[in-house]
Amino acid sequence: MEMEGKKAQEFEFVAEIKQLLDIIIHSLYTHPEIFIRELISNSSDALHKIRFKRLTEPDILNPEAELRIDIWVDKDTGLFKIEDTGIGMTKEEVITQIGTIAHSGTANFLKNLKQGEQQIDLNLIGKFGVGFYSVFMVTDEVILETRSYLPSSTGIRWKSLGAEKYSIEEIERPNRGTLIYFKLKDEYKEFSDPEKVKEIIRKYSNFVDFPIYVNNEKVNTIEAIWHKKKDELTFDEVVSFYKFLTKDENPPLTYLHFSVEGSVNFKALLYIPETPPPYYWRDFFDTTIHLYSHKIFIQNDNQEIIPEYLRFVRGVLDTDDFPLNISRETIQSSPIIAKIKQILTSKILSHLEELSQNEPQKYSKFIQNFGQIFKGGILIDTNNKSKIVNLLRFQSTLLPEGEYTSFKDYVARMKPEQKSIYYVLTDSRSSLNRNPNLEYFLKNNLEVLIMTDPIDALVIPSIGEFEGKLLKSIDKVDVEIQSQRDEANRLEPDEANLLLERFKQVLGDRVLNVQESLRLVDSPVTLVAPVFGLDPQSEKIFKMIDKNYQQSKKILEVNTTHPLIKNLAKILKENKEQNLVDEIILNLYEGTLMLENQLENPKEFIQRTNELILKLTELNVSKN
Repeated sequence: MEMEGKKAQEFEFVAEIKQLLDIIIHSLYTHPEIFIRELISNSSDALHKIRFKRLTEPDILNPEAELRIDIWVDKDTGLFKIEDTGIGMTKEEVITQIGTIAHSGTANFLKNLKQGEQQIDLNLIGKFGVGFYSVFMVTDEVILETRSYLPSSTGIRWKSLGAEKYSIEEIERPNRGTLIYFKLKDEYKEFSDPEKVKEIIRKYSNFVDFPIYVNNEKVNTIEAIWHKKKDELTFDEVVSFYKFLTKDENPPLTYLHFSVEGSVNFKALLYIPETPPPYYWRDFFDTTIHLYSHKIFIQNDNQEIIPEYLRFVRGVLDTDDFPLNISRETIQSSPIIAKIKQILTSKILSHLEELSQNEPQKYSKFIQNFGQIFKGGILIDTNNKSKIVNLLRFQSTLLPEGEYTSFKDYVARMKPEQKSIYYVLTDSRSSLNRNPNLEYFLKNNLEVLIMTDPIDALVIPSIGEFEGKLLKSIDKVDVEIQSQRDEANRLEPDEANLLLERFKQVLGDRVLNVQESLRLVDSPVTLVAPVFGLDPQSEKIFKMIDKNYQQSKKILEVNTTHPLIKNLAKILKENKEQNLVDEIILNLYEGTLMLENQLENPKEFIQRTNELILKLTELNVSKN
């Protein structure tokens, strides 16, 4: 529509556009501060376009003008202004791009809108380029003044109250670019505070290619180094950016920088911290990889971009596949995110494999700090389970404390006759000294993997075997034991059977069974889990998860070569001090529970122990 002179002409939004505007203003954006991000994004697009035009067209308006974005705010009046020196717009472009809102391809959307359909295709809305209209969340009237880069262009003013009408008129404007200004509603006056605006810019737009000024102070001073080529990045730049991004005073343990082009396109600079956060489990789920589109911040808490077991990774991912529009608010369900997640997971696992081979000390530190989270991948990522298994590391009875080994290296060290990979679940390496089930393996120099993370109780059974070797807990009855005891030193079969029967009578249903032990060397008795039962550490974990969890009964193994056991058998055979035998049996059993931190009534145990000591001392006194 032609305009007469400089007189403003009014236009009325069609009914469908009014409804669309209402959705944009009241439904699509979850945070009102987003309007600042959207306006800066539009300005950045305009500056990118004029930068290209300056290279391809010789005749443009204000060719030497600095490419920049200026924001002015006034706390007293609530005025907000943003201006760029970008490509600007002609009258026709204003009518097409701003006044009409909807471009081609909107017919289906408007048809569904008329029919009152509840599901709105937000990705389609994004194609309209309506980020500009987010300003109507915080103001009642917007004025836009612009002039195209074409020297023959004239200035244009566009004004609207958002809901009903807009007007267009020609104005005098000497410079190329676009100015937008409006007065903030009273409830949004916080956005007229320069410090608040700076904070929002640093959050969303800190890496825009062009300088952003707030009341003449430059705000974005950090370069988007992830857009550099790998060979252009210096280590100092990488470390400095990591510290800026994470507020971590230490340098990262390792990092990876890569670009992906194909079904999805993105650039990523990812870090693994040297140390875990102070609040280990909580902080991993507060923030993760910062997601950007065209250097504009979108999210830092997307739960779908990376699997939970890799959430110790920090960094930046920037994709061109998300347009700079409102659809960024609903990217969780996007198939693009699923594809990015798949690629990220593969890249990170490959990097960890390289780290384990080339820098084993760093990898050991990674396992020490993040192994608990990383092992969870065994339970949730079936596609990468074998890769994760190969990356697991554990302490070992054959290695000094603090050193780690893989399943693969363990298998390479196995003895020729050894059929299984032995492991033990324990609170800590130091607590191993309390476990009598380890005696046989130490005596015979059989390597046992030491599992100290609570999650091991869930992870190891789900692995089951490695390279055809079953994973066997030394705390279970079915672990293979090759007897090397001194047969001449053990009890005679009839004596052993008599004593074992007495154990069964005294302990009753406290235990599943009592049997002679082949694994014990120095201890008189031990408890072992049945084939389909749980070892003590696993039961502890399940008890933490479910307070009503009932522990399974164990099998008591008795060392028939131990002097104490032989003495008990002799007393029993001679039919003397039967009560003493029974009390010692109870104490031996409860002593095993105490070693496992499973003894419910230690006071009774101590009292019985004192009574036994009293009897022994009385016997000694009576002899004298």
